[in-house]
Amino acid sequence: MSFRKEIKYRLSLSDQKILKNKLISVGLKKLYPKRKISSIYFDTKNLSFHLNSEEGVLPRKKIRIRWYDDNYKELTKETKISSIEGRYKISKPIIYKNFPDILKMQIIDKEYGILKPKILISYFRDYFILKKIRLTFDSEIKYKNLKSRYQLVKYEKECVMEVKSDFKVEEDYIQKLIEYPTSRFSKYSRGVQLTKLTQKI
Repeated sequence: MSFRKEIKYRLSLSDQKILKNKLISVGLKKLYPKRKISSIYFDTKNLSFHLNSEEGVLPRKKIRIRWYDDNYKELTKETKISSIEGRYKISKPIIYKNFPDILKMQIIDKEYGILKPKILISYFRDYFILKKIRLTFDSEIKYKNLKSRYQLVKYEKECVMEVKSDFKVEEDYIQKLIEYPTSRFSKYSRGVQLTKLTQKI
């Protein structure tokens, strides 16, 4: 288990372009090719994960099934845990012979009980590295409410940049590189709000 520091920034398309060009001038380098990421988020009937995230409860968790570039044969169950000590992720490959059936899948969690699919979120991610830190740029974020009758879809108007580093990297160092305000941003909670998951549709 390794804890890490995660800092998020909400940016317009133009701000993202300006910032990326600035960071390239001081050594930002491409780490991996751009790819599409898709995740199905699971939650309780009362949306406990969403509510805990909104209230900042610690410890808390999110559970999702993730895949890349429409490769449905390579699925990963990810559990993201936020604690007082920091954040970490547990990943486990899973095999599902018939992908559409995953929308009917249930996960039993020891603490929260029965979890069911709530939202499908997809976006494109660019991966970079700059000296001591890793940066990702997420764009074209799309949310699909899996519980609504017509599977309501909403699109994010902003982009999200995330800085990931170990705890040895001082925040002053990051702030000097990125002169934008940080922002708390949960794609799952944002999807719940935009697609009105908490309401009957």
